Amino acid sequence: MRSMSDDHTHVQEFFTARAADWDTRFPDDGPAYAAAVAEFGLREGDRVLDAGCGTGRALMPLRAAVGASGVVIGADLTPAMLEAAVRAGRDRDGHLLLADVAVLPLRTESLDAVFAAGLIAHLPDPTTNLRELARVVRPGGTLALFHPIGRAALAARQGRRITPQDLRAEANLGPLLAAAGWHMTSYVDEDARFLALATRG
Repeated sequence: MRSMSDDHTHVQEFFTARAADWDTRFPDDGPAYAAAVAEFGLREGDRVLDAGCGTGRALMPLRAAVGASGVVIGADLTPAMLEAAVRAGRDRDGHLLLADVAVLPLRTESLDAVFAAGLIAHLPDPTTNLRELARVVRPGGTLALFHPIGRAALAARQGRRITPQDLRAEANLGPLLAAAGWHMTSYVDEDARFLALATRG
């Protein structure tokens, strides 16, 4: 049985090997990130976490949404991804934090929202990890689970088929979020994007 530390090592190795050219591999994702953040409904002054922020592609639209009075934090487990974010100048839009989203060094109910792009597939214990995201968000706060392409397009890109066990399938994701303290309010799975929105109970 794999331990959590094994999972962390695997994730870090996977993303460390890809950090340097991550943005050039997916150069057209910017508009999809901006559109997802716009649908997220953030307000001026909100405090938002980009969980598993990678190279920080969401930080600029998140900053634009919450304004100068808001707080934007980008947390990632892989130092090389955060270093790539700094090289791209994205640390100007948010505070970068080397942290595991499973054990966040943030106060309980200290945030208004969490944005998570491509995160759920890399969580070692999705229910527990989503519960940790709920811990740091105030009641009524929001969560966006996003991917710049939909499930079918992603599976085709990776040379696999979608299985009934796919965590991002609507029938699986709703109960998973509910078990972690979230209520799914919106679900979109199209070739051009995946976006599930939820509210913390």
